[in-house]
Amino acid sequence: MRAPGFWYAPRPTLLARLLAPLGWLYAGATARRVAKSGYPARVPVICVGNLTVGGTGKTPTAIALIERLPGVHVVTRGHGGKLEGPVRVQLDHPASDVGDEPLLLAAFAPTWVAKDRAAGVRAAEEAGARVILLDDGFQNPQVTKDLSIIVVDAARGFGNGLCLPAGPLREPVAVGLKRAGVVLAIGSAAEQEHFAARFTSPLPVVRGHLEPVETGLDWHDMRVLAFAGIGHPERFFATLRGLGANVVRAEPLDDHQPLQPALLARLEAEAFALDAQLVTTEKDAARLPPSFRPRVLSLPVRLQVADWSPIDDRLRAIGAI
Repeated sequence: MRAPGFWYAPRPTLLARLLAPLGWLYAGATARRVAKSGYPARVPVICVGNLTVGGTGKTPTAIALIERLPGVHVVTRGHGGKLEGPVRVQLDHPASDVGDEPLLLAAFAPTWVAKDRAAGVRAAEEAGARVILLDDGFQNPQVTKDLSIIVVDAARGFGNGLCLPAGPLREPVAVGLKRAGVVLAIGSAAEQEHFAARFTSPLPVVRGHLEPVETGLDWHDMRVLAFAGIGHPERFFATLRGLGANVVRAEPLDDHQPLQPALLARLEAEAFALDAQLVTTEKDAARLPPSFRPRVLSLPVRLQVADWSPIDDRLRAIGAI
């Protein structure tokens, strides 16, 4: 699903105002859900979540946190996978079973897919986890969180400030932030300044940006057909252009969209006709059939944060580091 443009208008449009009463109902349902008591884990639980639908950079944030958390296990719903779990993700699991993001995270830490988050946390505890990292699930009440980090796309912020379907919010910003400990804004320096001008936070705001991993490839003037099924595909295409690639064709897909044989055959035929190399994101590459992966280059990105101290202080306070 592509986000409607009016969600991110500078101020609510007429359509957004007409839909606002439905947003109030949605917010009320969220409030009732999160008020329920969750499973109190025996180890610290950190949640990486957001207040909006769509991608904000949660997976790169989770990877960066894994590097700071000794003995961490990840628990995730496994969006797009069919396994209910809890099951520990293996690198040879197909994405259709466990989802694409868990496959990425499993390369960095033991990762559990569980539709029932509490069952996933218990499985991780029994396997010896010293810390649990919940990938997403901020509005899921099944597990008590010791610290929640709200990740926001600095360029889009919180949109028009309205809840679904009038806007992109899962719950009102002020309400959600009361359960959180830190806001992590991801974007360029200019986007960060724009976000800061629009949003005054009662919580510490940590600034970060996504940086391509140096893989040794020379992207300069490389003709590429890029495709991406992430929250904001245009960011991926802009990153490739920033590396000097000649993006002759950009194909935005829906977030987590299955890469069906017909779609891949079309993309490969178009790339051949354009004399271009197929390129996609690290997350999309996890959904490619093994036989097709050698034909596609992937560009991984990692979160860079200038000052981790506001997050580290809170991690120490709950005994996570």
